[in-house]
Amino acid sequence: MRADQVLDAKGLACPMPIVKTKKAMKDMEQGQVLEIHATDPGVKSDLTAWAQSMGNELLEHREEDGVLKFWIRKG
Repeated sequence: MRADQVLDAKGLACPMPIVKTKKAMKDMEQGQVLEIHATDPGVKSDLTAWAQSMGNELLEHREEDGVLKFWIRKG
């Protein structure tokens, strides 16, 4: 999936991946896609809930070699 920006949040514990995602999304244009890489398993539910509450769209998420990857479109 094509992303406009990639955020490396690997090794960070919650809530830091969400904090960094929020900051990155603030500087993006509506419709752009942010790809997030994280390793904290708690980020899966937190990021999904955050995206919905902020009016953004979680396009896809998957795990590759222990890294959780998320694609969120700014709403």
